[in-house]
Amino acid sequence: MTEESRAHLWAMRGLFAALCLGVIFWRILPLDTLPAGWAGPDLIVALAFAWALRRPSFVPALLVAVVVLLADLMFQRPPGLWAALVVLACEALKARAPGLRDMGFGPEWLTVGVALLAITLAYRLSLAILLIPQAPLGLSLMQMAMTVLCYPLVVLVSSLALGVRKAKPSEGRGRI
Repeated sequence: MTEESRAHLWAMRGLFAALCLGVIFWRILPLDTLPAGWAGPDLIVALAFAWALRRPSFVPALLVAVVVLLADLMFQRPPGLWAALVVLACEALKARAPGLRDMGFGPEWLTVGVALLAITLAYRLSLAILLIPQAPLGLSLMQMAMTVLCYPLVVLVSSLALGVRKAKPSEGRGRI
């Protein structure tokens, strides 16, 4: 690996972290004092999934874990549970990335939707088993649906504006 490609790799990892920190900052700003009646998408998860399927080396497991754990702490969720589930889902998507590379966007979107459904249900089940108070089921499903619906937009912005495209078969798995 050349020094230039190593610098590009670390720059993209830094960009991922900066984007996630920007999302966290935006969500904690006190822009509205009334509680929202709907749940918006989890852009950090959508970004992590999109980048994990396109360039797995840009989102190492430790970086995803740290960013989502920070989000857990800032959004007052049980620390670590959502982060662990997101890391597991990202690693599962990274393993499927070579198979999805040759297919169109539809199977990729479906795979992301299934992964998001699985971690959402695992999260809610874990909280229920541990008797931890949680948001109503409708809000959780709404956030999951909004994340799945915004995934194509995240992919489009990542591809066009940030240059995170699917790896070519000649590039291998894209890991270090």
